[in-house]
Amino acid sequence: MAPGAPDALTARLIQMAGFQAIYMTGFGATASRLGAPDIGLMSQTEMTTHARDMTRVVNIPIIADADTGYGGPSNIYRTVREYIQAGVAAIHLEDQVAPKRCGQMAGVRLMGADESVRRLQCALEARGNDELLVIGRTDALAAVGMEEAIHRANLYWDTGVDLVFVDGIKTVAEIEAVAKAVKGPKIVSIVDGNETTRLTAADLQELGFAVAIYAVTTLFTTVKAVSDVLANLKVSGTSIASAGQMVTYSQFTECVGLSVHKDLDDRFGT
Repeated sequence: MAPGAPDALTARLIQMAGFQAIYMTGFGATASRLGAPDIGLMSQTEMTTHARDMTRVVNIPIIADADTGYGGPSNIYRTVREYIQAGVAAIHLEDQVAPKRCGQMAGVRLMGADESVRRLQCALEARGNDELLVIGRTDALAAVGMEEAIHRANLYWDTGVDLVFVDGIKTVAEIEAVAKAVKGPKIVSIVDGNETTRLTAADLQELGFAVAIYAVTTLFTTVKAVSDVLANLKVSGTSIASAGQMVTYSQFTECVGLSVHKDLDDRFGT
């Protein structure tokens, strides 16, 4: 289970909650850094900087969204090397053409399958002997349907990627179809608001998935909680009514690791 982290603070909270991995969601990164939708607005430099910010504050694996690789073969090569230097454990590359879209949105357009294979081969060569996992993602389900999505996922697996990812799944039937027909270790994205949330992590593991990502769960929860508190503050003119929805100051300082810095100051400060 890899909950999505839109920022470094949420990454810390995911680790503190005891999860074994974090998903650095492009959807969340775009929202937190730009306040904008996930339509390909984030650059490679912004995304890899975002990744470095997260890897600095946690020590569990991070799966990072690398979008389409941000250009041609040379861009893909650089993207892979930058993510390796950032310290993430895995990246996924998708088969959309610009302007790209979140996998749950309408309007997704695909590059040719053969072109996508060559781009994945480029990423694998760029990885070399480093430990980064490369995930082949297809957005064909939303664009053209399940048959092409399964075909592309299996094609990408045969290319030599470490895991495959059919994005845009919205129903339990689609999860079951992918589980049955797609080869190799598989990732599934569980998106809040559709029926796939009925399936537990144990259900997904039994179906044969290796990783379940929950890309928007923390982000959607944060937006709802903050909106509610602000609404109460605006109406009442005081934050007292929302006190039960907040952590305390001391609890927050624990979340951000203040004690580590206090110790450094105590031992080495003037």
